[in-house]
Amino acid sequence: MAFESLTERLSGIFKKIRGQARLTEKNMEDMLKEIRVALLEADVNYKIVKEFTNNVKEKALGQEVLSKLNPSQMIVKIVHEELVNLLGSDNSEIHYQKGRPTIIMLVGLQGSGKTTTAGKLAYLLKNKLNKKVLLAACDVYRPAAIEQLAQIAKSVGVDIVDMGTKVNPVDIAVAAKKKAVDENYQVLIIDTAGRLQIDEILMDELNNIKQSVEPNEILLLVDAAAGQDAVNVAKSFNDQISLTGCIMSKLDGDARGGAALSIRHMTGIPIKFAGVGEKVTDLDVFYPDRMADRILGMGDILTLVEKAQEQIDEKEAKKAVNKMMSGSFDLNDMLAQMRQVNRLGSLGGLLKLIPGMPKISPEQKEMAEREMRNFEIIINSMTKEERKNPEIFKYSRKRRVALGSGKSMQEVNKVLKKYEQMKEMMKRMGDYKKTGKMPPGMGGVGGFPGL
Repeated sequence: MAFESLTERLSGIFKKIRGQARLTEKNMEDMLKEIRVALLEADVNYKIVKEFTNNVKEKALGQEVLSKLNPSQMIVKIVHEELVNLLGSDNSEIHYQKGRPTIIMLVGLQGSGKTTTAGKLAYLLKNKLNKKVLLAACDVYRPAAIEQLAQIAKSVGVDIVDMGTKVNPVDIAVAAKKKAVDENYQVLIIDTAGRLQIDEILMDELNNIKQSVEPNEILLLVDAAAGQDAVNVAKSFNDQISLTGCIMSKLDGDARGGAALSIRHMTGIPIKFAGVGEKVTDLDVFYPDRMADRILGMGDILTLVEKAQEQIDEKEAKKAVNKMMSGSFDLNDMLAQMRQVNRLGSLGGLLKLIPGMPKISPEQKEMAEREMRNFEIIINSMTKEERKNPEIFKYSRKRRVALGSGKSMQEVNKVLKKYEQMKEMMKRMGDYKKTGKMPPGMGGVGGFPGL
């Protein structure tokens, strides 16, 4: 996550506070100094950092934190509140029109990923919010931009207005609005052209589109890795076309995250969506309080639950759980469960949403994900009978599966051993359900060792 280093620094600071019987003026100043350094290293604007630490100190003194026997929880609460204020504590969700299409105009610099994000936004609105979505291809300058958007629209399952590269972008936007109105689309997303830098020609075109179609939302796509440059870009766009919000991309990357913490306070522009990966499904509604939870290492259970509700078939999950609890599940069920977990996102990303989970290294993450891929390859190389009745495996069958999957006998044995462990673990969980006695050794994530 973009705030990973900041999360580590803040966790270390709060750990020190928990070791103090009381918070004195001296150790409070030391704590604020460390918070100040952590925020600056995360590329947060220095004016914001100064205001942030002053607010924390003022609230701590106002709530008499220094006099409390256990001040650490109060300090964490105050820091959390200030983070939410920075990220945008008020409601910044899109307000959809009734009886007519909500028009969203997507803007940004060239190379920022607008076209891909237009597809991600269309997917989110269609599949999570049940909106009828129309895309408009108004980037007539970048090579293959229209073709790219058409391919994305097809993969997402939404319609597109594509009039080629010889038509004025304003005319395309007007035609798209007419189609959206006439055919009762609920949302129109206009993908506009970008430039390598902000210029008068670009802004004139965007203003002409704005005046012609009167969008309800003008969203700027900004890169979390751009740091304070993202804030400057947002200011320039906002001054000339009056933005209603922004989409912060690459919040899953290793960027320091200062742009996300600075942009709302410096420009007044709320973050409305967050890009958290490369896939078309990797765009989320931005919730300031949830992001503050994640920055402070508190996880994000609500987002995890929502991901599970969106991606996991409830009936299939219940059926699988019943089989697993009875100890009767087979390798087909094991493979199905692995695929369900994979649909939720990367393993590292999921662990960040769970409070109290230990941090895993990139090597551990890669090892676990590689193991899951190997398991699927090996199970797919088995016959239907072998998957249904793993107990029939002998040397000759294992050798055939190893050859067919391109894996070693050791890896095949590892899959079968993991299956037996999961079968036994689930049987014990079934016993617990009957007796109420928790079986030992229930640690780990998804049955994979070391997690």
